[in-house]
Amino acid sequence: MTALASSIKHDIAAAYAAWDSAFNKADARAIAATYVPDAKLLPPTHQVISGPTEIESFFAGLFSSGFTDHRLVVIDAGGDEKIVYGTAHWSANGKTADGARQPAGGIATHVFERQEDGSLKLKLHTFN
Repeated sequence: MTALASSIKHDIAAAYAAWDSAFNKADARAIAATYVPDAKLLPPTHQVISGPTEIESFFAGLFSSGFTDHRLVVIDAGGDEKIVYGTAHWSANGKTADGARQPAGGIATHVFERQEDGSLKLKLHTFN
C-alpha cells in the first residue's frame, strides 16, 4: 500500500468516525456540515436530496423516527489529493411500529472532496 493510499484510508476512517459521532448524538446540523454545498444524498427511497439544508432535514426525520447507534466500517478507500471515495458496511438501529428495536444495515458509497484545510466533505452519498 502506498503512503497516499494509507493516508486516504486513515482520512476516510476519521471522517466516518466523525459522521457516526454526529449521527449518534442525533445532530442533524452537524451531519449536514459534513457535506459540500452542492452535495447529493441518494437514500434507498429513490429521492435525490440536494445540499446541506435538505440533508439536515432528511436526517432530522430519521432521528425523529428513532434511528440510533450508527456505525460505518470501511470496506475500501481510494482516490487522490482532491477526490476521495470510500465504501462501507453501515449499521444502525431503528424502531418498529410498536417501538421495539429493529437493526438495519447495508452498504454505503461516499465520494468526498478534500477541503483546503485537508479535511474531507461529502460530495455524494448513497446507501442501501
